Amino acid sequence: MIILSCNNISKSFGIDLILNNINFNINKGEKVGLVGANGAGKSTLFKILTNQLPYDSGELYIAKSTTIGYLEQNAILDEDCTIMDVCLTIFENLIKMEQNLRDLETKIAELSNNEKESAVLEDTMHKYSLLLEEFNERNGYGFRSEIRGILKGLGFLEEEFEQPIYQLSGGQKTRVALAKLLLIHPDILLLDEPTNHLDIEAVQWLEGFLRDYDGTIFMISHDRYFLDQMCNRILEIEHKTLNSYNGNFSTFIKKKKIMLEQKMKEYINQQKEIDKRKDIVRKLKQHGTEKLMNRAKSHEKKLEKIEEIEAPIISKDIPIMHFETQTKSGNDVLSIKDLSKSFDDNLLFKNVNLDIYKGERVALIGPNGIGKSTLFKIILDELKPNNGNVHLGHNVFTGYYDQEQKNLDNNKTVIDEIWDENTKFTQTKVRTLLGSFLFKGDDVFKIVGSLSGGEKGRLSMLKLILSKSNFILLDEPTNHLDIESKEVLEEALLNYNGTTFFISHDRYFLNKLATKVIEITPQGTETFLGNYDYYIEKKKEKLLLNKSEDKAEKTKTQIKEEKRKEKEKRESQKAIIKTQKKIEAEILELEEKISQLEDLMCQEEIYSNPEKSKEVHQETVDLKNKLTSLYSEWENLLDC
Repeated sequence: MIILSCNNISKSFGIDLILNNINFNINKGEKVGLVGANGAGKSTLFKILTNQLPYDSGELYIAKSTTIGYLEQNAILDEDCTIMDVCLTIFENLIKMEQNLRDLETKIAELSNNEKESAVLEDTMHKYSLLLEEFNERNGYGFRSEIRGILKGLGFLEEEFEQPIYQLSGGQKTRVALAKLLLIHPDILLLDEPTNHLDIEAVQWLEGFLRDYDGTIFMISHDRYFLDQMCNRILEIEHKTLNSYNGNFSTFIKKKKIMLEQKMKEYINQQKEIDKRKDIVRKLKQHGTEKLMNRAKSHEKKLEKIEEIEAPIISKDIPIMHFETQTKSGNDVLSIKDLSKSFDDNLLFKNVNLDIYKGERVALIGPNGIGKSTLFKIILDELKPNNGNVHLGHNVFTGYYDQEQKNLDNNKTVIDEIWDENTKFTQTKVRTLLGSFLFKGDDVFKIVGSLSGGEKGRLSMLKLILSKSNFILLDEPTNHLDIESKEVLEEALLNYNGTTFFISHDRYFLNKLATKVIEITPQGTETFLGNYDYYIEKKKEKLLLNKSEDKAEKTKTQIKEEKRKEKEKRESQKAIIKTQKKIEAEILELEEKISQLEDLMCQEEIYSNPEKSKEVHQETVDLKNKLTSLYSEWENLLDC
């Protein structure tokens, strides 16, 4: 069943055509990825689908009554609100309805004491009855529990619910924005770069959640690993048009290559046929006889009827550049011993110990907020540690890549940005270097300030590699880069003979580049001599080994004690389950009693009798308070 369809959708901004005759269908329950270079029009298409932008021509079909939830790249949240407040905004109508019910209850109690207002009381009771029914149908008594459940599922602790948004990291804000979407539970989830700023653990959680999501998912992502895990179809926007490929991202790459080769073959064969016919026409005309001239005209008419195949646009191979450092460092590049850092009473890390040697490509991984960027700033001498030592080796010159590209001059042209600091290079060499970083043709004369984030990232990286630095520190270098740009960056770093130390949550990037992985935790660091897959493998092996060692070292007394504790735990769990069932039964009984009392309030013999009305009202309030307390007790048991 088609839930979303675009038919010949086109969109221009002024004279710039962005999307041209876009056609695709998405079926209910599909998980579809949208890929393309930065600036190709992916986010523009999403904004058209959500009515944030109009389209110039074509038809957009969204199945009737379909709800759409949109997670933007930079979701805007009220910075002064708390996490819970942001989630409660989804239920503003229910909160108002709840207040209206309380007001009506107060009014009913007042009117019950005045026999002259019986008509008004009857009308009020009717309004109350209708509103109460709607409130129950819309989960009025359960929405706060639903919020708490989803926030806990997304990794927030109960004590964090009242934390203001401005205190959150980028990943936490993304999770709050996602929580809002889940509370709405739209039929179609539109996700624009959902893994940006998420740590590896959060991305893995998101993958698991989205696999189980029963709605339709349409996502923009440059995360190749994520697309492989999630998608059953890939749509690509390229040269203003869109093509669809069944399968995940890896399958798309293979199919696209085969398709381009086939199109090129068809184009070459047709051009040969056209040239052959043109040659026949030329030869016929050369003889000059009337009969042959008529035959030439016949061939020309046939030529005019041929629908020429457009030559497929195939990206030219980017030249692989080998980047040599201007100054060779010693073998020992960086040594850190017993480093710790705190901000006031907030301990980020301690016992940080690591060594980096010439030519290594070292990945620093760890959860958001652990202090990875802070460690880089300590290495660069921008921050001072509380304890420990940082020692740079002989002839080591550091360079730093951050996401703000502070090493660029926004007033220069692209070519001058490189040439001004490398005056010995010829123009040809500068342009070749820029070409290897995807700056082609007139792109080299663009003003740096007018470049996109991805373009600035590529230029900043090239400038850094060509600088005096022979030890470069990279903080999330693949963020906001499209897939082609990531591949260029990977090749450049693989062919760089200096030393690199980088922070990244891109598992594909980690696997391709890292020769060493350093994991940082609040307790210290651990080093793994391999890429990310090797790190995961060794972590699993270590976990199994620890379990085996623990088992081997246990005495009979310890084993007996563990069995006793396990038995106590099982008995405790049984008791908890028994208590849960008892509370659930009480909740059902209370809800039934409350429903009966609310029905009583709507009967004339009750609301017309002030004493009985007041008695029923008070009993209802008492039962509701008890119900709230039971729900709270039941939720606490879920965490046990």
